[in-house]
Amino acid sequence: MTIKDTPEEWEIRGTGTPFTGNKTSVRTDDVVMPDGTVVHRDYQVHPGSVAVLALDDADRVVVLRQYRHPVRQKLWEIPAGLLDVAGENPLHAAQRELYEEAHVKAEDWRVLTDVYTTPGGCDEAVRIFLARGLSEAEGDRFEVEHEEADMELARIPVQELVRGVLAGELHNNCLVVGVLSLVAARTGDGLDALRPAQAPWPARPFEA
Repeated sequence: MTIKDTPEEWEIRGTGTPFTGNKTSVRTDDVVMPDGTVVHRDYQVHPGSVAVLALDDADRVVVLRQYRHPVRQKLWEIPAGLLDVAGENPLHAAQRELYEEAHVKAEDWRVLTDVYTTPGGCDEAVRIFLARGLSEAEGDRFEVEHEEADMELARIPVQELVRGVLAGELHNNCLVVGVLSLVAARTGDGLDALRPAQAPWPARPFEA
């Protein structure tokens, strides 16, 4: 048996959008189950996101600490952001986020992993990139606002982040998945065997 996620779409008898927000919305679909019954499924419709695990030459990861109101915590995270434009190239979005949030650029980009954050209630898809060959970005720093105005930046050793994840001290989805994927890739075929930065992404198709 091949262990691989596959596309599938069950019949929808009706759909509605009870809420539309600034970036996301809520959709209600009437979905036909395998036994023929029709049930309501509410879920958040999301444009998709990118995240960047930026690894420096000292084996440290660029992280930031930011307040997240829904969970009432300040979380340590890796740079990330929305795909604000339909069809936007995710690599370009990731490069933008790394510049805006950390004022860093990278020479080598790979796809680390692709995930659905909460597929039971949201269609958000995230592409997590590995960025290496880091240096300070040119030009002025991006002007931040709202939660980002209180943001802290740091570079933390990979093993310290792994320890924090397994100890239940670090909870951000992209940081957890990104760091553990990095370790798995190293123990497998190596980082240079990761997919290229422009690898296809069926969850959010784009033009290279």
